[in-house]
Amino acid sequence: MAVSWRSWLDNEGVKHLCLLIWLALNVLLFWKTFLQYNQGPEYHYLHQMLGLGLCLSRASASVLNLNCSLILLPMCRTLLAYLRGSQKVPSRRTRRLLDKSRTFHIICGVTICIFSGEKTKSCLILCYNHMLSIFQKFVEIHPAQFQDNDPRKLLFTSVPGLTGVFMVLVLFLMITASTYAIRVSNYDIFWYTHNLFFVFYMLLMLHVSGGLLKYQTNIDTHPPGCINLNGTRYRNTHLPENLSEHFHESFPGGFSKPDEVTRNTSVKICQEEPRFQANFPQTWLWISGPLCLYCAERLYRCIRSNKPVTITSVISHPSDVMEIRMVKENFKARPGQYITLHCPSVSVLENHPFTLTMCPTETKATFGVHLKIVGDWTERLRDLLLPSSSQDSEILPFIQSRKYPKLYIDGPFGSPFEESLNYEVSLCVAGGIGVTPFASILNTLLDDWKPYKLRRLYFIWVCRDIQSFRWFADLLCVLHNKLWQENRPDYVNIQLYLSQTDGMQKIIGEKYQALNSRLYIGRPQWKLLFDEIAKCNRGKTVGVFCCGPRSISKTLRKLSNRNNSYGTRFEYNKESFS
Repeated sequence: MAVSWRSWLDNEGVKHLCLLIWLALNVLLFWKTFLQYNQGPEYHYLHQMLGLGLCLSRASASVLNLNCSLILLPMCRTLLAYLRGSQKVPSRRTRRLLDKSRTFHIICGVTICIFSGEKTKSCLILCYNHMLSIFQKFVEIHPAQFQDNDPRKLLFTSVPGLTGVFMVLVLFLMITASTYAIRVSNYDIFWYTHNLFFVFYMLLMLHVSGGLLKYQTNIDTHPPGCINLNGTRYRNTHLPENLSEHFHESFPGGFSKPDEVTRNTSVKICQEEPRFQANFPQTWLWISGPLCLYCAERLYRCIRSNKPVTITSVISHPSDVMEIRMVKENFKARPGQYITLHCPSVSVLENHPFTLTMCPTETKATFGVHLKIVGDWTERLRDLLLPSSSQDSEILPFIQSRKYPKLYIDGPFGSPFEESLNYEVSLCVAGGIGVTPFASILNTLLDDWKPYKLRRLYFIWVCRDIQSFRWFADLLCVLHNKLWQENRPDYVNIQLYLSQTDGMQKIIGEKYQALNSRLYIGRPQWKLLFDEIAKCNRGKTVGVFCCGPRSISKTLRKLSNRNNSYGTRFEYNKESFS
């Protein structure tokens, strides 16, 4: 069926509009800077010496300044979590736009890589093709100190050249370690190299302090290309054929003759030698604000997370999943948010994000996370928290007097799943361990579902093996029984899909009979599912939330933008955990 333009505008319109504005700013800044160095009279002699490479280099630097400032804003996660609060940003469309912060961070990063390459290429062209020819008349604007100065010496001895080389090296490490393959196979490399951005910004501020490029300050008394009274003609100035004879005559009566020459021709006369001054480093103006904001937030997060949590229990679940339940004084979080865990016994600097599966409430202060054991960090943490003899039972630290290592948390931070309780109808789709964001929402509904706007929840969970459903089987059964007792059996529609199996299987346990009746073999028929939801909720807006593989996300996004005959609108939201 055809795409619904109304649904497309709701899901994609604002995002593309912001990208268009960002693109226009980049193009405008690039073109304005290019013209400034190509046609600006204050850069006339510098342009004559360095050529088109100067314009490309400075225009690329302007785009880099813009994106190096913008790329920090999506990383102010505490600020974004504060703005996500419904009272701070009343528009749900604006709040959904904040969920694209990670995508915008990646776009700015790719742009920085592209224009860094362009600027590096332009600088090398300037260095090897133009720096070898000293501009004899105005040596003060040339970085070389003598004729045929080796450009490699300029590259590795000047402050801009040396810092530029190191910035390219740091940026290369950050780019290569940010690829999907490295992030999945070895997250440690990604984490450590990405924190080199502090070094990058320090080098960037030193890079612009060299004062290598200079502009002319006395344009009024020395117009570019003017003629000196001693007969000297500056470069790129074309004299009329009969003008030279005027400079061989005597000028009785002061300057009457030069004045007459000036009136009768378009040639400009120099009143003094040109003076040059180093450019003011504009990079400081671009990045100082966002960098100070980010540093202030990091300081706040460091102070907030300096007190360790109290671990109340650690539970080992099937399929290499571990649950940690904790308590921390004055810790508050909303369903769908996530935190970062830091265990110095595992790694002094490294921390990892995990979605809260249980949030603290007014009646209980306990909160928890579920960890999939993949990678060195989670394996070392499991070895510290769980005894090697048995990993099948709950460990009660106060009863068994088990001493746990210190564990610190930072957060909470916002995510798209906070909006799931703000729709009248929500469709939550989870793939494997991607169920964790929805676990906190189900726990919240188990405590009390009446204060929220949500009146119907479609919960779809796709797993490869039957044992994975046991992670939250008890929670689903308790919630199902509670809603039946309150005469609201249609409040939550649970559908469990087992994607890989040799035959019919069931979740073992008498108390799981309610889930076995909702267990299906194979993958969901997404189109039929959307048609059913649209038919049962005519004219309503359904929030679609996905945390799982890209294949599922791509299908749900496409169906959310599709037109339907029931007037139902689907607003798509997604969280990526890869």
